[in-house]
Amino acid sequence: MTLQQEIVGNATQMAVVSLQPGRTVYCEAGKFLFKTVNVTMETRLTGPSNGQQPQGGSGGGRGGMLRQAMGTAMQVGQRVLAGESIAFQYFTSSGGEGTVGFAGVLPGEMRALELDGTRAWFAEKDAFVAAESTVDFGIAFQGGRTGMKGGEGFVLEKFTGRGTVIIAGAGNFIDLNPADFGGRIEVDTGCVVAFEEGIQYGVQRVGGLNRQGVMNAVFGGEGLSLATLEGNGRVILQSLTIESLANALKKAQGGDKQGPTGGLFSTHAG
Repeated sequence: MTLQQEIVGNATQMAVVSLQPGRTVYCEAGKFLFKTVNVTMETRLTGPSNGQQPQGGSGGGRGGMLRQAMGTAMQVGQRVLAGESIAFQYFTSSGGEGTVGFAGVLPGEMRALELDGTRAWFAEKDAFVAAESTVDFGIAFQGGRTGMKGGEGFVLEKFTGRGTVIIAGAGNFIDLNPADFGGRIEVDTGCVVAFEEGIQYGVQRVGGLNRQGVMNAVFGGEGLSLATLEGNGRVILQSLTIESLANALKKAQGGDKQGPTGGLFSTHAG
């Protein structure tokens, strides 16, 4: 059964989830807003796939406890390396239907994705807000070469299983399928929110090492790289990047660090 949820608001949205008795939803620490009193809250270091206590038999005892501790340490280590929150908060309704509210950390849209178990979804860091306990949260490393060139493409959030997962981004969302545009689109690396499994994600240099390539990098505001998305599947992009929001706030405070050329010569010191 699909998770009952409603995304409300305009410039800054929130997700209001209706929980049936015994049903559980979890979120990244810091994304919870409110709940009704019949909803219990528990904080764990583990995701839903490894969050249960080992059952009896071969899974119990000292060996089972050690395996569980090692699994927890690996999960936490991956999230720390990815710059994610180290803990999750779990919410379960008892004694009737309960309500829980969640939100992202930036002004912008939210989206509920329905996973049917056949395709995973990948999202940029900090996009995850909440999900049913039947959805597994993981970290996908895109590869050192891609990450070094693209900056924002090295670490991705990965969602598998069945159920509803709620993500958030900055600004407004647009849904695209690269197959509708000749099979490939090129995007500012900060505009990618999420994409389905089957989409090939990469990073390419903006132009060659020639006059126009230098002009793009120095004066175009995009730096040296663009994200590439290829294949047939759903892609969600956002209209506002964290970098552009940070630069706008610095400029409004009289501390514009971008300089007259932007792009390659931008600085991001606090």
